[in-house]
Amino acid sequence: MATLTYKDAGVDLEQYDDAMARLPALMKKTHTPRILDLPGGFAGLCKVNGPGRRMKDPVLVSGTDGVGTKIKVAIEAKVYDTVGIDLVAMSVNDCLCLGAEPLYFLDYLALPKDDPDLIAALVKGVSDGCVEAGCALLGGETAIMPALYASGDFDLAGFCTAIVDRSEIIKGEKIRPKDLVIGLASSGFHSNGYSLIRKVVFEAAKLKIDDKVPDLGQTVAEALLTPTRIYVKPVLQLLDAEDGKRPVKGMAHITGGGLADNLVRVFPENCQAVIDRSAWELPPVFQWLQKLGHIDREEMYRVFNMGIGYTLVVRPLYADKIREKLTSLGIASWVLGEVTAGAREVLYTN
Repeated sequence: MATLTYKDAGVDLEQYDDAMARLPALMKKTHTPRILDLPGGFAGLCKVNGPGRRMKDPVLVSGTDGVGTKIKVAIEAKVYDTVGIDLVAMSVNDCLCLGAEPLYFLDYLALPKDDPDLIAALVKGVSDGCVEAGCALLGGETAIMPALYASGDFDLAGFCTAIVDRSEIIKGEKIRPKDLVIGLASSGFHSNGYSLIRKVVFEAAKLKIDDKVPDLGQTVAEALLTPTRIYVKPVLQLLDAEDGKRPVKGMAHITGGGLADNLVRVFPENCQAVIDRSAWELPPVFQWLQKLGHIDREEMYRVFNMGIGYTLVVRPLYADKIREKLTSLGIASWVLGEVTAGAREVLYTN
């Protein structure tokens, strides 16, 4: 009887070693002064107390997410170095909603066979996202599972740990009527609604991944693989107290479910938001998709961010100053509406 090896079972340890040898440099470039070197360690080390804001009562904040079926678009386009940015963005933007500064990120990559080039491209995206978010890629796991994933497929998951002083946690409980809702521009679809996007673009419209989209001046791949915007660095600059008062009372990351499902999560009872949909111009990529798939307007707002990737609920006194700061940081913003007394919900006008 022939002797069997791990390679016969679909796991090539030499290729795995090749892939793993490419990753330390991608991780190292993300390290912050809080990170303690531990080459070859079984886990990563991060100091809670470190440079930056001094905290009297530090609280750790954790979040996890994936990329969803946007991965299928990346596979079709053979573009692998952007979905890692999406992966980081989805978790760090969530933790940011509590006013927390990301400390470190961990990734999990699963695929059917060893592919050093693919693994390096995916982790490069994660590394780029961590640099943009100001957090360290502290470690991760690459799982080779030939019996579980079809050839060419893979999946990504990520985990963020952030930190905030207990006295500065932003939970939305101080939101009151007359507060204003500021929306920050998204970069596109971000990483939500791709099951519907793929059905419209590839099944209903039968477009190919490299087809040009005249309305957008892009290919299908370029339009669909624009990475999720990471809001960490600009938003953290807005949170310092003004005249002893915090200007931002609540924040929401606009993901699946759109404005209505996400903004309401930070509202106290008896407060609602009245959002004027004419306050901002719908980005062309959303107009293109809606027209292409004959999608009902309300369905679009229920599934997608519609050009608003993050929201701030602020004291009216500080709204103009906050928007001026965002403009200086290269992020477009709009006053979307205001908080009123009423049932805990989001209402649209126009």
